[in-house]
Amino acid sequence: MVWGLELALFIMLVGIAVVALEVRDLIAAVAALSVYSFLAAGLLAMMGAVDVALTEASLGAGITGVLLIGGISLMRRQSPD
Repeated sequence: MVWGLELALFIMLVGIAVVALEVRDLIAAVAALSVYSFLAAGLLAMMGAVDVALTEASLGAGITGVLLIGGISLMRRQSPD
């Protein structure tokens, strides 16, 4: 039963990665990457690496998201194509 939940999380990870690559708005891409990081943290916690999951959640979604949004706010939000 646990492997089914891990498989579902992995499929969601692949799906949100495709969404992050295909979206045109940069803020939406950062939001998708933050969701990806939280899903990865959940998958890592399910595998038993709770310390790595906590680090992924705090750094991957928190600090990286804030830094990317801060950098995007200094430039145009839409991609040129």
